[in-house]
Amino acid sequence: MACFVCMSIFCSLVFLESAGEKCKMHDHFELNELYKSGDIILGGLFVLNFKVVNPELSFTFEVSIFQRVQTMIFAIEEINKNHSFLPNITLGYRLYDNCVHLPVALRAATALLSGTGDVTIDGNCKGPPPVVAIVGDPLSYHSIAASRIMSLFGIPMVSYFATCSCLSNKREFPSFLRTIPSDAFQVKAMIEIIKHYGWVWIGAIASDDDYGQNALKVLIEEVSKFGCLAFIERVPTTYNKEKIDQIVNTIKQSTAKVIVGFSSEAELSILAKEIVNQNITGKQWVASEAWSTFTALARTENFDSFGGTIGVAIRKGSIPGLEKFLLQVHPDSIVDNNNMIVTFWESLFECKFLQSSDKINSSSLLGRHICTGLEDIRNITSAYSDVTDLRPSYNVYKAVYAIAHALHNLISCENGNGPFENKSCADIKDFQPWQVLHYLKRVNFTNHLGERVAFDENGDALAIYDIVNWQKSDDGNVVIKTIGLFDETTKQSKKLLINENEIFWNFESRKPPESICSKSCQPGTRKANRKGEPVCCFDCVPCADGEVSMEIDSVECFKCPNDHWSNLGKTQCVLKELEFLSYEDAMGITLTSVTLFGAFLSVVVLAVFIRYRSTPVVKANNSELSFLLLISLTLCFLCSLSFIGQPSYTTCMLRHVIFGISFVLCISCILVKTIVVIMAFRATLPGNNMMKWFGIVQQRGTVFFFTFVQSLICITWLVTAPPAPAKNTKYFNSKIILECDLGSLIGFSLLLGYIGFLSCICFLLAFFARNLPDTFNEAKFITFSMLIFCAVWITFIPAYISSPGKHTVAVEVFAILASSFGVLLSIFVPKVYIIIFKPEMNSKKALMMGGATASQLGDPGSLPGSYLRGVCMLSPCLRGFPLGAPVSSHSPKTCRLGALAILNCP
Repeated sequence: MACFVCMSIFCSLVFLESAGEKCKMHDHFELNELYKSGDIILGGLFVLNFKVVNPELSFTFEVSIFQRVQTMIFAIEEINKNHSFLPNITLGYRLYDNCVHLPVALRAATALLSGTGDVTIDGNCKGPPPVVAIVGDPLSYHSIAASRIMSLFGIPMVSYFATCSCLSNKREFPSFLRTIPSDAFQVKAMIEIIKHYGWVWIGAIASDDDYGQNALKVLIEEVSKFGCLAFIERVPTTYNKEKIDQIVNTIKQSTAKVIVGFSSEAELSILAKEIVNQNITGKQWVASEAWSTFTALARTENFDSFGGTIGVAIRKGSIPGLEKFLLQVHPDSIVDNNNMIVTFWESLFECKFLQSSDKINSSSLLGRHICTGLEDIRNITSAYSDVTDLRPSYNVYKAVYAIAHALHNLISCENGNGPFENKSCADIKDFQPWQVLHYLKRVNFTNHLGERVAFDENGDALAIYDIVNWQKSDDGNVVIKTIGLFDETTKQSKKLLINENEIFWNFESRKPPESICSKSCQPGTRKANRKGEPVCCFDCVPCADGEVSMEIDSVECFKCPNDHWSNLGKTQCVLKELEFLSYEDAMGITLTSVTLFGAFLSVVVLAVFIRYRSTPVVKANNSELSFLLLISLTLCFLCSLSFIGQPSYTTCMLRHVIFGISFVLCISCILVKTIVVIMAFRATLPGNNMMKWFGIVQQRGTVFFFTFVQSLICITWLVTAPPAPAKNTKYFNSKIILECDLGSLIGFSLLLGYIGFLSCICFLLAFFARNLPDTFNEAKFITFSMLIFCAVWITFIPAYISSPGKHTVAVEVFAILASSFGVLLSIFVPKVYIIIFKPEMNSKKALMMGGATASQLGDPGSLPGSYLRGVCMLSPCLRGFPLGAPVSSHSPKTCRLGALAILNCP
């Protein structure tokens, strides 16, 4: 809207008088200016006065920036001295100070557009325009407003400092060009610096204008790709103490160590002053080119807060002869068209020129002494005369030469080969600014430094930046040192080059700071965002068992394959540990040792029984079944070995078959022995011939039948659904348990159930026969052994179900060994004890006395009938003994003979 207001002002200022008269201005603007006449006038807009305090239009003159004004004048003078360049044409200039104030800037732009004073032209107001091109404005938001006005007339503006990427839009700003790269490249350079040092938690400060907000928009987009902005603050373009205090408080409280600043020098100065006043330190500033070389801020008193600042800066150049020219400046006279020099002189020497009408008093001098004009500028050391670090001034220099080359190309045009209608050329005496713009867009030359000067299709300069760092010199002054380069034009992949050894870090460690909200999550963990906080603020959650993460800051953990498991650190998947009851581990060694000991003990008992097979104790206990029982017990012990070791198809099928058949054979022998005892001592009725139906053949057949039934169960199981090796991950996710899959639970249940059924029958029968005479009765021992056997296998079931991994097999082996030892020790240890340690009890006399007293043996008629009958029935060798007759009919001699006959049976 402001640009249209200015156009209205311009149209109202100029009017046409009668032919032959002059175009005349209605009024003059009061502006700080420098002017020199010439055939062609170049305009210039500069920032010299900064507003530093709250009252409206309270300014201070910045002498260092006056160097840029003088550089433009130097370039014009240099061109005028070159007779081969723009021959017969003298360039003049009209330069204004915009005072960092948009209304003032628009007044200056309008003044350049319309011209000032009387201009002698013909009645149609024809002739050269007031200015053919403008160098400036340095501020983006000023350039945006002014360029909209200039573009209506095609007047080119070549800015040396306005970087807003919005100005690259040629539809909006067709006549705008610049010798400084766009912010799009500036932000890219700053992002490269930030990424180079791994900063992901960043604060952002930008001026509340087009320059700052456009740069901030690009910054937000770029940072979101790898990090987060801890805060975003907008610096007001007009002084606002509350807002400044709020920004400073945000900076103070933020955990971000790195702060990026997009702001002009004037606006940042106010904020920086408050930061220094509150002694905010420990922050790494990343400066945009607008203030990265701002010497007024890079001072010793500000170093604690801003020392070590890293920034992108305009490419530094060298201008031969400029220093000498700068030192020649002098306020020759106090006139209206050089008041800018007067102001500079007063600021540099802190004095005051007095006009002839001024009265000499303290109020007019404002505490300063009177300027004489004789002060020697060579005696003053200031940024104005320092040409060792020419950056914006070098851009001004290139802008002037770019316009001069455009004018030179314009006058070098040959009719018939021109770029305009009908291939015509522009007339240097009557040309339009848009014709200069045409040539300016196509400028392409190499200056005396060997640097190529050209504009791309958006009117932007080539994107090359210096990387600078604020350091202290040996004398204690702050210097802005070049430490690297960012070259967007290079074809190499690495566009940022930094000399790490040259950087000063304003931290105790003298190392780059770490600016993160949360530390990186190491491999083995994953990032878990905190609710309501930026994505850079997160917790590191360890991966779950079976999951891994192998990268830093992994957002998720990945599940391992089925046969793999995560290692202890959850950083990689490793093959799962194979677990089985091995011969090598302590449990396996123990069970193997006990198994071999049990088998050895059974063999030893069998050897003892074979060695003493003719003795009464062995004969009285059905020696054939005892031998078979000991052999089956040996097999029961040895079958445990098939449960130890890595499962295979063979061992899985054999372990339960051998176990089932061995135990059924063992229980069958015990059951038959129990039946024989009961039948022998319970057959008390006269004429009872029961034992002849349960002789040796029947006993063997019974054992074979019971064993055969178990064999059928095992064969059916193996044929239908045989056990096989399997990998079990049910109990331990981190281990693979190698076990034997039963194949058929029914088959396994039938096998155990059949053994349990025979055991229960045997236990019951033995229990009923437990009180029969001791010498010939094993019922008590069998009862006790079956009690142990049943107790072991009853407790085995819950223990087997609840035991995980190799302990399942260990429980089964333990049950086998415990039950086998129970039978072996309960039934055979008492007999072995008598045979080995009490041989006197293993005699005919002792055996006969074991069931009766000595007096009873002297009177056989007094012996219990069941005793005698039992003796006879248990002695199959007594063929002629009258079993059918009543006991009372047996004579004492017959009973004695019968009792003795059992001991003499072969």
